Amino acid sequence: MYNDYHMHSYFSADSITPMESMIVKSIDLGLNEICFTDHVDYDIIGNPNVFIDYDKYFEELCFYKEKYRKNISIKKGLEIGLQPHILHRCSKEIQSHDFDFIIASIHTLERLELYTCDYHKGKTQEEVYDKYYSTLFNIIKNYKDYSVLGHLDLIKRYGDYPTILDDSIFSDYFKSILKQVIEDGKGIEVNTSCFRYGLPDLTPSTYILKLYKELGGEILTVGSDSHVTKDIATKFQQVHNYLKELGFKYVCEFTKMEPKFTKIY
Repeated sequence: MYNDYHMHSYFSADSITPMESMIVKSIDLGLNEICFTDHVDYDIIGNPNVFIDYDKYFEELCFYKEKYRKNISIKKGLEIGLQPHILHRCSKEIQSHDFDFIIASIHTLERLELYTCDYHKGKTQEEVYDKYYSTLFNIIKNYKDYSVLGHLDLIKRYGDYPTILDDSIFSDYFKSILKQVIEDGKGIEVNTSCFRYGLPDLTPSTYILKLYKELGGEILTVGSDSHVTKDIATKFQQVHNYLKELGFKYVCEFTKMEPKFTKIY
């Protein structure tokens, strides 16, 4: 049985799916544990506040956690969208609430959306990638209130480019990022949205996962990044099998921000 540690409900601005619908589908799929990681992003040009009413969020989570406690384990998470100038605000909010798990993600650069390609305008593909990875590294040098990095190479999703740039171009960034993650006792996620985006590799890529393993990284979660029920646990068996082939023995569950290692079967 698998755990889906990246899931969005109607508490996220980009989902209209009721939390209970996500839970019922997860039970139908035989999942052992799920974690809701609804979006919080601040200070984006054109979309300035993507926020959650925490009181309602936790009330609903706790209600369904109890209602379905005999069927599935439900954890309290958040996907926080980071920018260099809002790190203090993000830390304050996370430290003020009782979360089990936090995904640290970058969805914007210089307050501009990545998925709309607003940031890409007037820049080369290499300039955009370089800015993304350098920003991610600079953020995690200073920001520690998270559990795993979300979709580490998300920048490959976006931009009207004929190809994806080779990871080796940015190898120094990857080494620096992953060393920092490991030093801080944090982890990375494998995000199976790569399949619905039509990417040629996992997110993060095989190159990054192998490097993480070589550097001694062990903390891994697997998440579908689902916003609708049909995307829950997308190709999880395939992904877990591949992680075993790469030499990983465990994936993690989280309780109150502490990882627990569970064997990959």
